[in-house]
Amino acid sequence: MSKTVAVTLGDPRGIGPEVMPSAVSKLSAEGFSASLLVIGPEGMDPGVASYRSVGPWDGTEAGAGRVTVDAIRLGVELALQGSVGAIVTGPSHKPAIQAAGWDVPGQTELLQKLTGVPAVGMLMCAERTQVGGSLRVLLATTHLALRDLFVHLTPELLLRQTRLLCLELEERWQIRRPKVGLCAVNPHASDGGLFGTEEEELLSPVIRKLRSEGLEVEGPLPADTVFFRALRGKLDAVVAPYHDVGMAAFKSVSFGTGVNVTLGLPFVRTSPDHGTAFDIAGKGVADSTSSQEAIRLAFRLIPKP
Repeated sequence: MSKTVAVTLGDPRGIGPEVMPSAVSKLSAEGFSASLLVIGPEGMDPGVASYRSVGPWDGTEAGAGRVTVDAIRLGVELALQGSVGAIVTGPSHKPAIQAAGWDVPGQTELLQKLTGVPAVGMLMCAERTQVGGSLRVLLATTHLALRDLFVHLTPELLLRQTRLLCLELEERWQIRRPKVGLCAVNPHASDGGLFGTEEEELLSPVIRKLRSEGLEVEGPLPADTVFFRALRGKLDAVVAPYHDVGMAAFKSVSFGTGVNVTLGLPFVRTSPDHGTAFDIAGKGVADSTSSQEAIRLAFRLIPKP
């Protein structure tokens, strides 16, 4: 397995072309041992590491989406060939990707389509947080309206996502028999049915099934305590039922240092935990810390030879 990490610049209008090369440069100055290959549009060579161009950007939104996707496609091709061991993707703009002809909600789904894998998971990972402990949060559902939650949050989804999480924690993080907490949907985990029935009818049967398979799964655990337990080292990861309950807790303790990890791919993929930040692009104020952490983690997760 190659130890080279491919780094895509993301949308050329955003902060990706600033923070990704900055991260590469800072890591190189620290003596970071990974070989890094940067991929992006023609004319944006960051002057560090090796650079592969995917052609010019024509200045349009659709063109921005095209070069974003083309960089990812090249990274995927190299990873599937074994030429790189991991991909770190710069921030993208969903409307641009769709304008380029890709009907996907984001990069996670794009990577699933490009690789043809049956299932992927979005794991937000901070191996160090502002309070000291690590925090790993799998978002069982991602970008959808809260009113649509129970259309998507099904037993089958929770089973598939939690199994995938446990498998990857064992294989990539080398955590033997990881302990995973399933976060409740309702306040106080419904308090015995006072605030809803989803814990008893949806989550509890899933937990019993997973335990019968030998997985160490706890819950349903209230959202106001489960993340604290993980930060104290009592849990290796948390499965959050919907986007904001997981992301609010995650970013509160790891803003600027968090990493997005895609589970289920045949190679390692990470990304910084922020978006394109068009409002500050080109002003020289963007922070590359999350990109540095994404590259560090990608290198760490590449399987040993």
